[in-house]
Amino acid sequence: MKVIIINGPNLEKIKLRNQEFYGDLNFDDIRSKIHEEYPLVQFDFIQSNSENEIIEIVHRVTNDYDALIINPGGLSHTSVALRDALEMCNLPKIEVHLSNISSRDHFRKTSLTATVCNGYISGFKHLGYLSAIYILQKMLSK
Repeated sequence: MKVIIINGPNLEKIKLRNQEFYGDLNFDDIRSKIHEEYPLVQFDFIQSNSENEIIEIVHRVTNDYDALIINPGGLSHTSVALRDALEMCNLPKIEVHLSNISSRDHFRKTSLTATVCNGYISGFKHLGYLSAIYILQKMLSK
């Protein structure tokens, strides 16, 4: 199985953000946990602060990957363009949020992008990524 994990704006700076919401791991730590838990899965990790770059990546992934995990960060609440790109992507896809977006600020409660993913996981910090991989393995094995 080959999975691309895309992280959106400001997620490279999670150690500077509220650890109660985001946990105490940075993305290198999360990447290590993913590789430890799933050594037989091939992963590519992307982080970008550019909405355009993320959209271009989503446009290109269909032939190179079996599944997509995306944490669009704040773009999940604002980007119709990213939502449309994800809708066109025919891979199994799961949206992940480190924080529980439904218990946060009012403007964070709605995810435009989750509506075109197979599902989303929110609030379990780094465990959301591990859970998404587990679910994608189950989906692809059917």
